[in-house]
Amino acid sequence: MNATLAAQIINFLILVAILTKLAYKPILTALEERKSRIARSLDEAEQERTLANTMKKESQEQIAAARVQARAIIDEAIALGERSKEAMLQQAREEHARLLKETQEEIERDYQQAINRLRVEVASLAVAAAERIIEKNLDAETNTRLVQSFIKDFTKEKYGELA
Repeated sequence: MNATLAAQIINFLILVAILTKLAYKPILTALEERKSRIARSLDEAEQERTLANTMKKESQEQIAAARVQARAIIDEAIALGERSKEAMLQQAREEHARLLKETQEEIERDYQQAINRLRVEVASLAVAAAERIIEKNLDAETNTRLVQSFIKDFTKEKYGELA
């Protein structure tokens, strides 16, 4: 063996020792740190994914609850509208019945007044006609007694308390 080869082997072993001491341990430490950072990043990513899934699920539940609540509000509004409609219809029916009753009562009053006026008019015409007929046949005193008696009897018979 040649001295150069021995020197090269010794140089190589010294270089390996120096590199082991100075470079190998820091490289292994850096690789370990990188490995742990990657593991932490993967753990954090898993936690973020789990959190995202949880938030997504909560969001979907909130949306479903909001839909149920919106449907309940809409149903309540529809029911309130129906109740209001029924109340207005009932009020309109009652108002119609009241107006109909008032109108019928007014018609009945007007009818009774017309009948009473007609009776008075007919009685006046009958008396006038009887007076003309009697005037020709009787004297004035008999005529007056006859007319007064007729009016008295007719009034009591037809009008009762009105006379």
